[in-house]
Amino acid sequence: MTEELIAEQLIRLDVSGLKSSTDVIDTIAEIIGRCDHNVDLEALRSAFLAREQQSSTGFRGGVAIPHCKTDAISSPAVVFLRLTEEIDFGGPDGPADLILAIATPASGGKAHLKILSRLARKFIDAEFLRSLRTVPDPPSAVRVLRTALASNPAAAHHERLTILAVTSCPTGIAHTYMAADALKEAARKRSDLNLIVEAQGASSVEPIPEEIASTADSVIFATEVAVRNEERFHGLPVVRTGVKRAIDTPNELLDHAVAAAHSPHPARVTAKGASQSSGGVQSPELLNSIRRAIMTGVSYMVPFVAAGGLLLALGFAVGGYDVGMVYQAVLAHHSLSTLPGHEIVTPEGMLSTTKSGLGLYLGSVFYATGQAAMSLVVAALSGYIAFAMAGRPGIAPGFIGGVISVTLGAGFLGGLVTGIIAGTVAYGLTRLRAPHWISSIMPVVVIPLLTSAVVGLAMFLLLGVPLARVLAAMEHWLSTLDGVSSITIGALLGLMMCSDLGGPINKSVYLFATAGLSTQEPSSLAIMATVMASGMVPPLALSLATAMRGQLFTPAERDNGKSAWLMGLSFVSEGAIPFAAADPICVLPSLMAGGALTGALCMLLDVRSSAPHGGIFVIFAIQPVWGFLVAILAGTVVSALLVIALKQFVQPVVSKRNSAELYRKEPYFS
Repeated sequence: MTEELIAEQLIRLDVSGLKSSTDVIDTIAEIIGRCDHNVDLEALRSAFLAREQQSSTGFRGGVAIPHCKTDAISSPAVVFLRLTEEIDFGGPDGPADLILAIATPASGGKAHLKILSRLARKFIDAEFLRSLRTVPDPPSAVRVLRTALASNPAAAHHERLTILAVTSCPTGIAHTYMAADALKEAARKRSDLNLIVEAQGASSVEPIPEEIASTADSVIFATEVAVRNEERFHGLPVVRTGVKRAIDTPNELLDHAVAAAHSPHPARVTAKGASQSSGGVQSPELLNSIRRAIMTGVSYMVPFVAAGGLLLALGFAVGGYDVGMVYQAVLAHHSLSTLPGHEIVTPEGMLSTTKSGLGLYLGSVFYATGQAAMSLVVAALSGYIAFAMAGRPGIAPGFIGGVISVTLGAGFLGGLVTGIIAGTVAYGLTRLRAPHWISSIMPVVVIPLLTSAVVGLAMFLLLGVPLARVLAAMEHWLSTLDGVSSITIGALLGLMMCSDLGGPINKSVYLFATAGLSTQEPSSLAIMATVMASGMVPPLALSLATAMRGQLFTPAERDNGKSAWLMGLSFVSEGAIPFAAADPICVLPSLMAGGALTGALCMLLDVRSSAPHGGIFVIFAIQPVWGFLVAILAGTVVSALLVIALKQFVQPVVSKRNSAELYRKEPYFS
């Protein structure tokens, strides 16, 4: 079978004169057409181009793997091109000079797909790529390709399982990549499986190709938000859990994935390892589905809040503190050629501003842009909650529900509710078996129409007014906080932010803070500043502690401490996880105490932040800056001193007691 797929007439070396990926695909189609005269060349070319439009097929190392499934061919074909001029296929590290094109029939056999996916995976091997770049002629390239397949462990006497994994957390900064690295490290020590991980984080994502996804043995979803393009994994046994489980017990997850792959029936394995019958990728149980959907909504909402909040802050910085009162009049009556003065005519009358000219005009532009972004926050939250639950059919009803929520004054509470309603209704409609004549327009017309109608009726007739009253009561309560009550709230928020370092409690508090930013109320800005400052304390405190008393920490912890300060300054609480995992008794209480102090000081000093993330790097969006820095410094010092004290005085006592208990339980121990 390998000989059928890897043929000399389908290989071209040192091809020149191609200017674009379209030219490459045209060449590929022509090569296949010369070997098989029954191929529909135009249909084959269109299938390749359609796949390119879905997502890039460029990979690291100067490699591109354009591929398609199509009825235009009757048997699989593999074309290999080595280009003299690199062509951009959207690879993460630049254009490609090695092209492996794979075309399979729409009803291609499983055996062929297995071989093709193994060949595609070999293109991650640097030595293999070096061989292909230096082969002198097509026969040599054939030998390299066939040898690679023959030497692949999956083609040996016992085939290693191909396990896929997707990791993601709401912010996509720390947990996503820590979980991916933990799984990779665990898989590296095993001989029974090949692991391919897709970390769906905030930086560039290298997706697992559909050809590999369709021929794998099982998949692990270590996620806190919805998996992007989950349909790629349809039909695979699934192990679904959170990112922290992947960080803490990666081998256990791999064992579950292996067990699911060997099961005679497709299975879903929950975080506790309990199997449930499944025909492929389905929604998890209801509460986990809703929680994950909310986290997805928050994840997609944060960029709107970040852009909007920072632009508002930039507007104040450039245009003066009173730009919010005059920006509409400035943009309506002035331009770069007619810059405003200090006197601005508004509907409320003539207003004098602290700044004028270009500064006031640009400040008004920034402020108006920020307001536009902030006006979409609730709609984005609602829309992407619905998207996480029902896929694309849920997006429009979710966004519509969010806009209705803002119209009725229900704010982010309404956005949460409309997102869940839209997602639930849309998901239910997608499960219906529609007649063939209407099935093609169900996801783009029928489901959005019916779901939007349900959401609108629910909000206008039943839920809108009560939710608006609840939100108004909450905002009134926050606005009346002063003195001891505000300090207490600040201490509680700070303590919760440092209690599980990016876990459910931390994320819930962060959701509360970011959702409130859409109102731009002073109390909401104060809560955001409190949450961000408190979340910066854990990594900073442990970095300081390792610098002060390094002998109390392991060499690995001292190394982590050298980089934790940057994570702390960036508001990445997860930088403290390695320390907390190694010694939770000494670390977590210390961090919670420092976080509570920072939160209380932020409220006491009336610190406010228009930015939802960024830490010290968005300092221009925080007022007063000195209060923010004082609160962080105080919490950092207190947490660091407590960690040192507990490690020096408490840990030896606990360790001695544990040793005595162990000796009594194991009398043969020496």
